[in-house]
Amino acid sequence: MSEIKVPDLGESITEGTIFKWHVKEGDSVGQGDVLAELETDKVNLEISAEESGVISAILRGAGENVSVGEVIGRIGDGGSGGNGKASADNGKPASPEAPVVPAAPQAPAAQQPAAPSAGAGTLAAAQEGPAAESAAYLASPGARKLARERGIDLGEVGARDPIGRIGQADVETFGAAAAPAAPKPAPAAPTQGAPAGSPPPGTKAADGKETERKRMSRRRLTIASRLVEAQRTAAMLTTFNEVDMTAILDIRKRRKDNFKEKHDIGLGFMSFFTKAVVGALKAYPLLNAEIDGEDLIIKKFYDIGIAVSAKEGLVVPVVREADRLSFPQIERQIAELAAKARANTLALSDLQGGTFTITNGGVFGSLLSTPILNAPQVGILGMHKIQLRPIAIDEETTVNRPMMYIALSYDHRIVDGAEAVSFLVKVKELLEDPEALLLEG
Repeated sequence: MSEIKVPDLGESITEGTIFKWHVKEGDSVGQGDVLAELETDKVNLEISAEESGVISAILRGAGENVSVGEVIGRIGDGGSGGNGKASADNGKPASPEAPVVPAAPQAPAAQQPAAPSAGAGTLAAAQEGPAAESAAYLASPGARKLARERGIDLGEVGARDPIGRIGQADVETFGAAAAPAAPKPAPAAPTQGAPAGSPPPGTKAADGKETERKRMSRRRLTIASRLVEAQRTAAMLTTFNEVDMTAILDIRKRRKDNFKEKHDIGLGFMSFFTKAVVGALKAYPLLNAEIDGEDLIIKKFYDIGIAVSAKEGLVVPVVREADRLSFPQIERQIAELAAKARANTLALSDLQGGTFTITNGGVFGSLLSTPILNAPQVGILGMHKIQLRPIAIDEETTVNRPMMYIALSYDHRIVDGAEAVSFLVKVKELLEDPEALLLEG
């Protein structure tokens, strides 16, 4: 028998939430088969079987929080399953009457009441009816739940598992044989995370208005916590400017077909902005730093995070060494990372170690916003919607130009206003003169 454990989740991640199980007790699995999906603060990970066998126990259910190294299930050998689906020792199916025979005085020790202990006493005292008597028996979570729902005493249920563990199939077989006239339905459990007395999801509140209660995902909880923490700990300030996008739009119009044909990737805006940010970071290195206690860590490399909106929430995969990449390489990396983010297949290594972040609210139509820092970084650039606006060229001439507002949020603890404004002006100048990006790169 082997244990199914929560694997090492990477740097700074010590726990996760079981998103869903792909198997159930009694299922046969092969080495390498995916058993469960684990949701962490940043990505979803798959837990695979380390050896072949039969799922003999699932100890933690979907939605439960688990820690690194914690045992969440067990795999037995192919001879027996946790829910009684395997054959008996003689190769013939176990007799359906066997589970309904009342336990004899010589029943296995695992079915006898557990020795008194602080934990067992507290558990038994907290139960009512059949559940109180059932607490002392070795059974899977699914078996306990089904026994509670059908009002079955686990002490009357026989186990086919060699170790005496009662599985869900044992309870089902016992219930079918006993054929209770009208089993009492279990009371609806409140939604996990809901306050006591709250109406269940989809029901009407006291005032008659319909509401829905939905538990936040672990990633959404983490995003909320990190954003609040960033606002609480950093002296965050935002400065704005606007960019005339005429030159970039002209280059894209003239070069996009040739660029696509040659590199098999579209020429977007992100490569221009990434290169402009790298050039500005080289001129104003404090925007590429972080605070560590009473020290500043000024980074001499340029790993640029690109914020991507995914179904489970915002993620920021990182384009490594952006200063060394060409325009096609940047566009290709961003496209690949965005696709992985939306398919929920990002690895932890894709998200770690960014030095500065770019976020593009313009794709959703945002005209102006104040982005929140991605701690421990001290700078984030916000892009916005391109909009035709009348621009005065001189005292007599006004023309319509494609303009974009850009915003820089920064940590005022180490970045002064003059440096932040100068950084943003540098980004503006490089974008309005794209040829200068060749020199900065």
